[in-house]
Amino acid sequence: MPMIHPSVFLAAGALLVLVLPAKWRYVGLLGGPVLAVLAVFGLQPGTVVPFPFLGFELQVLRVDALARVFGIIFATMALLGAVYALHVKTRGEHAAALLYAAGSLGVVFAGDWLTLFLCWELMAASSVFLIWFRGRPASLAAGFRYLLVHFLGGNLLLGGILLLMSQGSLTVTSLTGTGGPAFWLILAGVAVNAAIVPLHAWLTDAYPEGTVTGSVFLSAFTTKAAVCVLIRVFPGTELLIWAGVIMALYGVVYAVLENDARRLLAYHIVSQVGYMVAGVGIGTELAINGATAHAYSHILYKSLLFMGAGAVIYATGKSKFTELGGIARAMPVVVVLYMIGGFSISGVPLFNGFISKSIVVYSAEASGLALVALLLHLASVGTFLSTGLKLPYFMFFGENRHNLRPAKLPLNMYVAMGGGAFLCTLYGVYPALLYAELPFPLAYEPFLVLKVVLTVQLLLATAAGFWLYLEKLGGEPTVSLDFDWFYRKPAAALLGRTLDGMRGVKGAVEGWGAAFFRVAAPYVRNPLLVGVDLLRNTSYRAARRLDQDGWSGRVPYDENQHRFPTGLSVLWSLVFLSLMAVFLYAGLL
Repeated sequence: MPMIHPSVFLAAGALLVLVLPAKWRYVGLLGGPVLAVLAVFGLQPGTVVPFPFLGFELQVLRVDALARVFGIIFATMALLGAVYALHVKTRGEHAAALLYAAGSLGVVFAGDWLTLFLCWELMAASSVFLIWFRGRPASLAAGFRYLLVHFLGGNLLLGGILLLMSQGSLTVTSLTGTGGPAFWLILAGVAVNAAIVPLHAWLTDAYPEGTVTGSVFLSAFTTKAAVCVLIRVFPGTELLIWAGVIMALYGVVYAVLENDARRLLAYHIVSQVGYMVAGVGIGTELAINGATAHAYSHILYKSLLFMGAGAVIYATGKSKFTELGGIARAMPVVVVLYMIGGFSISGVPLFNGFISKSIVVYSAEASGLALVALLLHLASVGTFLSTGLKLPYFMFFGENRHNLRPAKLPLNMYVAMGGGAFLCTLYGVYPALLYAELPFPLAYEPFLVLKVVLTVQLLLATAAGFWLYLEKLGGEPTVSLDFDWFYRKPAAALLGRTLDGMRGVKGAVEGWGAAFFRVAAPYVRNPLLVGVDLLRNTSYRAARRLDQDGWSGRVPYDENQHRFPTGLSVLWSLVFLSLMAVFLYAGLL
C-alpha cells in the first residue's frame, strides 16, 4: 500500500457512497478514510511517484517530513469527520466531504505546481456543497460568495504558476527571496485560503452557514492546507510575521463581540492560523516546527469545538447565545467534551494547544521578537475569554430563557467527539508523540515550571476578568461589520445598476428585433418580393410597369422553381465558419 496515494482511497470512498445502496454506503464513508490513514502511515519520506503529462514529469506524490505530518492529521480528521457524519442521510454531503479531504491530501503531497493547483481547485469545488446542503437562503448566498472568492484566489495562484512554468520551473519549492510577479501572485492566492486579514471574511461568512457536519470538515482543511503551502514555499518571509500577529489579535476581538457560536469559532480559526502564519514568517527551524505542530493541534481541537457547537445546533436548532442557555444538565457529555476542546485552544497545560502554541511564542522570543511574543500572549487571553469562558457559559450555563429541551444526539456524534477529545488530551500529556513527526529535530520542553506557572496565572486572571464583566460580555442580537462589507455592498450596488442597464438594453433590442422581423417576414415567405421592391424603389418607370402588369399585389412564388439549391446554403455556411476560424486563430496568436 505505500505507493498508493491516500487521496485515491478517499475519492473511491466518495464514489462508493454515491453508487452503493443506502445500507452499504457506509462502507465507502468509513472505509475510504480508514484506508487513507493506513496509507499515510505506510508512506516513507523520500517516496516520489512521477506521472508524465504533456511533456512534463509531474510528482503527484512526494513525501517528506512536512507532507507526512500534515497527511497524518488530515487523514485522521477525515475519519473523525466521517464518524461524526454517519447519521446524515444525504449521499451528496458525504461524497463532497470525502472529495474535499482528498483534495486537501492532494495539496499536501503535491510535488509539482500543476498537481497542487488541480487539488486546490478540487477543495473549493467540493467544499462549497458542505455549505449549500444546509439548504437555507443564507447558506446558498454564502456558498456563492465562498466560491467566487476561492476562484479568485485560485486564479491568482494559477497566474503565478504559469509564470513559473514559463521560466521552466514546475517543482514546488521555496520562493522566499525571489520576488517578482510569480512570487506575489502565488502568495496572494495562498493568502486567500489561509484567511489572512483582510482576505479572511469569506471564512467567517461561510463556515457558520454550513451543515452541522459540513462545518466540522470546513474547519479542518482549507486554511491548514494553505499553511502547509506557506511553510513549503514562503518560510522566512518577514511580511508574514506581522500578518500573523494581526490575524491573531483581529480574530479574538471579533470573537469576543460575536453572538453566534459557530461564527465565534470561525473568527478563532482566523486567530489561531495567525500563530501559524507568524511562525512561517519567523522562518527558523523552531518556528517552522511550531507552525506545523500548531496546525496539527488546531485541526483536532477546532474540529472538536465545531462538533460540540454542532451537537447543540442539532439538539436545539439554535446557534445564537441570546437564544441558548440552561442546557448543561440535558447535555453533560457534550459539555465535558466541548470543554476539552476549549481548554486545548486556550493553551491550558496538559492539552495539545499548550504544547504547540508555546513553541511559536518561544520561537519569537528566541529570534529577538519580544513585541511579537507579547502580542501573541495577549491574543491567548482573548482566546480563553471567548472560547473557553464566554461560549460555554452562554451556550450551556446561562439562563434558559426559551425553555429549550434538547433532542437526543446520535451515538456516532459522541464517538467522534470522544475520539477528538482523547487525541487532544493524549498529545497534551505526551507531546513527544507529535514532536517526533515534525519536519526538524526539536529539543523543546513545554512543561518547565516557570512556563506552566505563568500560563496558569494568565488564565486565572482572564477568568477573574470574565466574571467581573460577565454582564457586558453577553451576546447582542446584531451582526458585526467586517471587511466583507467592502465587497458585498459595492458589489450589490454595482450589480443592481448593471442589471438595470441590461434590462434597458434588452428592451431596446427586443423592440428593434420585433420591428425588423415585421419588415422582414414577408420577404422570408416570398423572396421574389425583394427584387420587386428594389425595382419599385429605384426606378419610377419600373414601378409604373410593374403596376400595369399586375405586380403591385401578390407576387407568385414557386419554392421548387425559385429557392436556392441546398448546396449553395451549405457552401455559404462553410465559408462563414472558415472565416470565423481564421479570425479566432489570428486573435490567439
